[in-house]
Amino acid sequence: MATTSQVERLRELAVPAVGSAGLVLEELTVTPVGRRRLLRVTVDLPEDVRGGVPVDAVAVASQALSQALDASDVMGEVPYVLEVSSPGVDRPLTQARHWKRARGRLVVVRLTSGGQLTGRLSEVTDTGIVVDGTALSWGEVAGGRVEVEFGRPEEPDPDGEGEALDDEDDLDDEDEDDMHDEQDDERDDAEGSA
Repeated sequence: MATTSQVERLRELAVPAVGSAGLVLEELTVTPVGRRRLLRVTVDLPEDVRGGVPVDAVAVASQALSQALDASDVMGEVPYVLEVSSPGVDRPLTQARHWKRARGRLVVVRLTSGGQLTGRLSEVTDTGIVVDGTALSWGEVAGGRVEVEFGRPEEPDPDGEGEALDDEDDLDDEDEDDMHDEQDDERDDAEGSA
């Protein structure tokens, strides 16, 4: 098991390494797995950036962190496996920055009173959030999560920055055309063999 000082040293290495990829360190854990240890690092976009974490950025962060670890003795002599990933869309919203990144999304808010509220998150401030016109103070919010929406109509970005959000995989036009061409070819092959 990792000591507190080891985790702190790992964080000191990880923060600039993932920062070089334009990401922030979300979580870092070290877990014994047989004769090895698993160093699991979760990265995310900064709170002012919307959308999903690009796979390329995760790869850059992983490589930078791997190089920093190789140049350090923080992991000691015991072998380890480095796993760098981003949180999924179903990640709990527990910190203000999580809520800020979810602006414009459909969310389920768990209330400290025991109930819940589902609606579009329009605003996040120092004092709380606004969901479908209902203002909630941070003291009323126990937590929350993003509701996955596939194929929802595009809506303007609430900040007027960037693109509208959609939970479907982003395909550029060329990839989408290739996918449709492959589907047409498969359909033609199936009809030709019938």
